[in-house]
Amino acid sequence: MEITSNAGTYSANSRQQTPTQTDYQTFLNMLTVQIQNQDPLNPMDPSDFAVQLATFSSVEQQTYTNQLLSSMLGQTGLADLGGWVGMEARIYGGAHFDGTPIALTPDPALGADEVNLIVRDSTGAIVDTRSLDPETQSYSWDGLDRDGAALPEGTYSFELESKLEGDTLDSQPVAAYMPVLEARFEGGMTLLVLPGGLYVDSTQVTGLRRPLA
Repeated sequence: MEITSNAGTYSANSRQQTPTQTDYQTFLNMLTVQIQNQDPLNPMDPSDFAVQLATFSSVEQQTYTNQLLSSMLGQTGLADLGGWVGMEARIYGGAHFDGTPIALTPDPALGADEVNLIVRDSTGAIVDTRSLDPETQSYSWDGLDRDGAALPEGTYSFELESKLEGDTLDSQPVAAYMPVLEARFEGGMTLLVLPGGLYVDSTQVTGLRRPLA
C-alpha cells in the first residue's frame, strides 16, 4: 500500500514528520534586533530579509492550516469521514494523472519575481518545468512535458521554486486537489483512497472542497 504525505509517497510504516511550531512574534522580535545590530558599513542585503520573511510566512501558514485540520479531525469519526467520499481533498506528495488536468494550489514566496513549477514522475525524474506568474494561487496542470507531448498515466509530484533577482527564495512542494474515492480505517489510521491506488492519512489533508463543475 502506498500512502501520500507532505514528504511524498510512502508506505504505511514510513516515518511521518510534522512542521516546526514557531512563534511569529518571537520571530519579528529577533528580526528587529538583527536589523538594529547589523553593521552600518556592511548592511544585510534586502533580499536576505525577503528570504527569511518568505520562509517563515510559509511555515506559519502551513502550521496554522495543520492545526485547524487536526482540530476538525479530532471531532470527526470514520462515519463522518464517509461524507468526504466524492469530495476533492487537497494533499501534498503527489497526484495520479489519467489524462485529466490536475488542479494545483501553488503558493509563491512573498516578494518573488520569478516562479517555476517543477514536475517529477514516480522515479523522481523532472519531466516538465514551466514558468508561472508570481501571483498565481491556482493552476491546472495539463499533463504535457517540456516539448508539449502528453505524458503517460501515472503518479506525478510538484514543486514550486520562487526566486528574487535570480536568487532562490524558497522551494516547496505544491498541493493538488484529488477526488476521494473511499475512507477506511487501517493500521490505526483513517485513510482516504485516491485515484491511482494512492492512500493518504486523513490528518494530512489540508483542504476539502466540492468538485468544480
